[in-house]
Amino acid sequence: MLRIELTITPNFEWDDSLHGASEAWWIMVDDCDGEELLYHDQFILRKMYAQSENKEHLVEFTVPLTEPKPPNYFITVISDRWLLSETKIPVIFEDLILPEKFPPHTPLLDLQSLPVSALKRQDYQDLYDQVGEFNKVQTQVFSSLFTTNDNVFVGAPTGSGKTICAEFAILRHWSSQNQGRAIYIAPFQELVDLRLADWQKRLGKVAGGKQIVKLVGEIIADLKLLEKGDLVLATPSQWDLLSRQWQRRKNVQTVQLFIADELHLIGGQGGSVYEIIVSRMHYIALQTQNNMRIVGLSVSLSNARDVGEWIGATKHTTYNFSPRVRPLPLELHIQSFTNVHFPSLMLSMVRPAYSAVLEMSPNKPALIFVPSRKLTRSTAIELLASCVADDHPDRFLHTEVDEMSQLLAHIQEAALANSISHGIGYYHGALSNGDKRIVSHLYSIGALQVMIASRDVCWEINLSAHLVIVMGSQFYEGREHRYIDYPISEVLQMFGRANRPQFDRLGKGVLMVPSVKREYYKKFLNEALPIESHLHIYMHDAFVAEISTKIISSTQDAVDWSTYTFFYRRLLANPSYYGLTDTSHQGLSSHLSELIENTLKDLTEAKVIDLDEDDDTVGPLSGAMIAAYYDISFITIQTFLLSLTGRTKLKGILEIVTSATEFESIPIRRHEDKVLQRIYDRVPVKIATPDYESPHFKALILLQAHFSRMELPPDLAKDQEIILSKVLSLLSGCVDVLSSNGHLNATSAMEMSQMVVQAMWDRDSPLKQIPHFSDEVVKAAHEAGAKDIFEFMEAMDPEENKDYHTLVQKLGLDNKQLLQAAAFVNDKYPNIELEFEVEDPEGVTAGAPSYLKIKIERDVEGVGELNTTVHAPFFPQKKVEAWWLVVGEESSKNLIAIKRITILRSLEVRLEFVVPTAGKHDLKLYLMSDCYLGVDQDPSFTVDAAEGMSEDELEEGGDEDEK
Repeated sequence: MLRIELTITPNFEWDDSLHGASEAWWIMVDDCDGEELLYHDQFILRKMYAQSENKEHLVEFTVPLTEPKPPNYFITVISDRWLLSETKIPVIFEDLILPEKFPPHTPLLDLQSLPVSALKRQDYQDLYDQVGEFNKVQTQVFSSLFTTNDNVFVGAPTGSGKTICAEFAILRHWSSQNQGRAIYIAPFQELVDLRLADWQKRLGKVAGGKQIVKLVGEIIADLKLLEKGDLVLATPSQWDLLSRQWQRRKNVQTVQLFIADELHLIGGQGGSVYEIIVSRMHYIALQTQNNMRIVGLSVSLSNARDVGEWIGATKHTTYNFSPRVRPLPLELHIQSFTNVHFPSLMLSMVRPAYSAVLEMSPNKPALIFVPSRKLTRSTAIELLASCVADDHPDRFLHTEVDEMSQLLAHIQEAALANSISHGIGYYHGALSNGDKRIVSHLYSIGALQVMIASRDVCWEINLSAHLVIVMGSQFYEGREHRYIDYPISEVLQMFGRANRPQFDRLGKGVLMVPSVKREYYKKFLNEALPIESHLHIYMHDAFVAEISTKIISSTQDAVDWSTYTFFYRRLLANPSYYGLTDTSHQGLSSHLSELIENTLKDLTEAKVIDLDEDDDTVGPLSGAMIAAYYDISFITIQTFLLSLTGRTKLKGILEIVTSATEFESIPIRRHEDKVLQRIYDRVPVKIATPDYESPHFKALILLQAHFSRMELPPDLAKDQEIILSKVLSLLSGCVDVLSSNGHLNATSAMEMSQMVVQAMWDRDSPLKQIPHFSDEVVKAAHEAGAKDIFEFMEAMDPEENKDYHTLVQKLGLDNKQLLQAAAFVNDKYPNIELEFEVEDPEGVTAGAPSYLKIKIERDVEGVGELNTTVHAPFFPQKKVEAWWLVVGEESSKNLIAIKRITILRSLEVRLEFVVPTAGKHDLKLYLMSDCYLGVDQDPSFTVDAAEGMSEDELEEGGDEDEK
């Protein structure tokens, strides 16, 4: 198969009277003789996109490549309405180098299934008391995983029991002496959460009890979790952030088992980070000689040998089974549809899906995947309509509604409750956790026969079915204004849910696709998946991380580092994919050197690194250190360095932060612009040219909606969570960029961090942070003279305030709410005493280090370890308190010292600052929180700096000393 990326650019003036709202075009691919049509599809050009600044439209498709290799194909784009309006271009294959032939799959041996007693230890056997014996795939790999310490790769279809294969390696690790840590990596947080819940319950008590933890993505918290965990679960980005400083972190160096699950996703979105961490762990193992074991788990791959060699597995410990060797065979049907209009296409699939359930799974559970969250609801309604049309509305309900009444009463989404009452459930990412638990439970116990799930939860949903229907294979990509194909890995994951070995002898699947995609999916669902590296696209980010930790300190180091990657192994295996035209040793070396030199040149021009071409040395500048520490992309840190100045106000910081490339993954849905426009009309910060189809503009709107505490539709609320999960590290990066340039407005970025955590504007009353304090309650407190939380604490003391009872009455809170408010102001809200003095005030000299001696005391009751977790009900993640100490001069807007600190009960710290010029300076010491409003302090102090010695005088003084 040959993948083609076609860029279409309209080159005509749009006239509404002639062209209307859209124009239709046909894309056709012919063979070299023009005798066979290899591909055809319709392309709709809409007016708004034909007239936009970026007129380029990207279309991706695959065509079969025949043997022997033809000289060329022809691609034609022809108008559906206009005569002679067509473009025809040849695709020349003269320089096309076809990839190597793939090696054969590992044959599945006809071995007798191993009983669980093969694990020998009773506590291990008890884990599988419901299994009895392992399946054939697990039996064949058992010896390599459980009786040796070799690196192993296992490629097998979804549903083959690879999780148990991972457990073999873990149990082997826990049986050995001098155990180091075991790390398990899964590419999605949903998979990590599923594994954590399962393993804490099952594996937590074996081998004398084990600590099983997951990382949270915050460095300080993650280092503590790594310290205490026996088995640590993480996503690639979480482990990347933690393992970058591996030379300084003993707990990373002493990892003894590293399990990389769903390893085929190195070829998917975000796969470059996964590739980097696996390459890094292999590098660490070779550098430290610590006998680290690497185990890779994946679906069946066509190029598994390359993956196995990359992780250090040998020919004998690389198991790559055929996609057809599922322990439970899958009977797969593909139905094709010719509708071009996507909503009509999805509507036309509902009745066939209904018929497929009745025919293939009349009484057994069925799982239907649809492209979007909105379609889960509409498909449930259409299925219910089909049941009503057949005079059997409760056909899929296998219990009495009365028996579910208590659960139905707790469901927040009314449409879901109605759907469940007729035996049809639906599950999407924007459902509340309670609704997800209830609908999953009812489906699992058999009360509901049909479950409809959105594409985005295929990795999260932990349900199995007799029949899986994938209804549609494309989803809308708002940034590119087109529908794009599901990744094959997602389709495999979906059909992997047709796996109930304890109930069925056969799983069934139906794939409903546009007719032009039929052959593509037919090929890749029946054959192993080829994966390629994406690292060459994200090389800048990889180099920033490695240069910042001095792993790469020269061009040659960069070349050496690249040889540990999967990208390097695939360069010669599939040269045309990576743009390599000369496959000789010299050609490979030149291509790699050019790629690396261009990447380093880009980083140097962006002032992120320092490259000395004379002695071939590479060193990090502050931009690289900031980007690597906070995991900020190269393009984003470049934007920060260029855009953030000493004059940037809060509004400017908001616009700059939301322009980060980290927000490009936020989905843009069709017809969402009207909802966004209504929200935009209600928020204060406006921009010159609103673009409702930009993820950055969407981030700007949703971040302001968060500050305003607006109620959002479920889809937008989920998008807002994604934005909030990323924005704090970006703001910390802004603080460091501004402070490294000596700009005092770094404190504005600190204030925005407080706004993000507490969901408030900087002008809002600090009282809004107290639980149950609505605008009305805040107004009542203000009228009683309490403008901030400390004044409120005094007002709520009956001994201090004679109008206490009147105030309580005006607040309108019940006793429980008052208790929760009191718990926050007394136990959570920081009450800090700050004392400081200048060491040797007479000796302060311009240009020389001076010191502040600072003492910080927290007014807190009780003893024992203090819990500094932030009370932040509107922030979607757990947050731990952090603080900044800043020395600045307001008159000149200069920041002359900054330090990040953590305050428990008390802290004594010595802060170095350098006064830039001689004379009297009125300075301030700022104590800034990153999470609470109203607790910042900024006491003033004055220093009179003496004239410092010039460089010439210093040199003369040095000469005198030598004499």
